[in-house]
Amino acid sequence: MAFNSLVSVLTDENLVEEVLTHAVAAARAHDAHLDVLCMGVDRTQTGYYYAGASAVVLEETISRARQEADEIEAAARKILSGSDIRWGTESGMSQMIDLGRHVAGRARYSDLAILPQPYGEGRGAELEAVTEATLFEGHAPALVLPVGGSVNPVPKRIMIGWNESVEALSSVRAALPLLQQADVVHVVVVDPPAHGPARSDPGGLLSQYLARHGVKVEIDVLSKTLPRVSDVLNRHGEDMEADMIVMGAYGHSRFREAIFGGATRYMLEEAALPVFMAH
Repeated sequence: MAFNSLVSVLTDENLVEEVLTHAVAAARAHDAHLDVLCMGVDRTQTGYYYAGASAVVLEETISRARQEADEIEAAARKILSGSDIRWGTESGMSQMIDLGRHVAGRARYSDLAILPQPYGEGRGAELEAVTEATLFEGHAPALVLPVGGSVNPVPKRIMIGWNESVEALSSVRAALPLLQQADVVHVVVVDPPAHGPARSDPGGLLSQYLARHGVKVEIDVLSKTLPRVSDVLNRHGEDMEADMIVMGAYGHSRFREAIFGGATRYMLEEAALPVFMAH
């Protein structure tokens, strides 16, 4: 597998340069085509209609979303036209409830989505919906960029957060083109199970699988010395000077993660490194 078709979804003009700087570099490094979906989002309502809304109010919110999409696309085309890659843009507007359909329709025909960090100051609520639609409805892996992260389209030191889950394995398989180009890949296991077939060799079978694909692998077994697994992974990523983290997305239901928290949500909130994930 190769990353021949990349996609980015933009819903905020303030994030255009941040995302496209990374996306253009990735397209150049992988000789890929980059598609950019520029969406204006009606954030005033969570559904198609709310009681008491007049036709004038609805038309105004739709017009504002359309104008926002045009402004985002203009900013994107200005950056892309000065690049040396193959690219295309498409613009549209959507209400929040229907945003996932538009995103998934693009994501499912791409090898990798490059997206902004969905949580943090100044981040709209629609960014979470974009990330989830890419992973769940679009069935595409996503590279989620941290705020202010350096551009590194071919990471040389990669960390895998490994817990033997189907989601983690899906992420590893999707990330193989990057893993094969890395100088070293660390399979990180936090508090491995005391029972079961992998108790005496945590991460061993994954290491064997990756080695057969030409990946240079090391295994790091860590204790959960911090309150959350995501804290341990982030700390270890900093200690080993990793360029990227690979992990599974949403081992629990999205509702449970949203209400009670989880490794995926905390990682997306706090990671200082690009996070490559799939479901």
